[in-house]
Amino acid sequence: MVRTASTMLPLGTAAPEFSLPDYNGNTVSLSDCRGTAGLLVIFMCNHCPYVKHVAPEVSRLADEYLAKGVGVVGISSNDIANYPDDSPELMKKEAESQGYRFPYLVDETQSVAKAYHAACTPDFFLFDAELKLVYRGQLDDTRPRQGVEPNGEDLRAALEAMLHDEAIAEVQKPSVGCNIKWIAGAEPSYFNPSGSA
Repeated sequence: MVRTASTMLPLGTAAPEFSLPDYNGNTVSLSDCRGTAGLLVIFMCNHCPYVKHVAPEVSRLADEYLAKGVGVVGISSNDIANYPDDSPELMKKEAESQGYRFPYLVDETQSVAKAYHAACTPDFFLFDAELKLVYRGQLDDTRPRQGVEPNGEDLRAALEAMLHDEAIAEVQKPSVGCNIKWIAGAEPSYFNPSGSA
């Protein structure tokens, strides 16, 4: 299984605006998602084995930190025409199956993924209350097929530090997963097909 790593957007970057439909067609914007304490943006999808591996922990973590004032949003940017497993209808089923209580949005044009320099699924971006990037990287060290359940250690540490006004480690490990399935001919400049899953 070949892996793609996140681009590691510079810390301090302001959260790019977005306004996207959820799987029911309701428009959701950045301001709708942000919490009083910050915002976690997750680029994800339904079919990727890396997302399947972390999905239960993502659901638990989201519930825990939504209650602490951190907004959470999931965004699927895959090419639906060529990857129908990531269609809005199946996104709805996946959200219900995993118990996601956060918006799960459809980035059909892939413009939002490009604005965030998202590269893989899952790709995590944590912004503080001022919507400045404080963490981008992996959920934890676990990977599919290792026989180890995810615990969210890395992302949880960043969330806790942010909530307690403590320094977040500047050395952050990139997330890895399947590459975002770009529309042919519209791949971003940072896309490296030789390192894609």
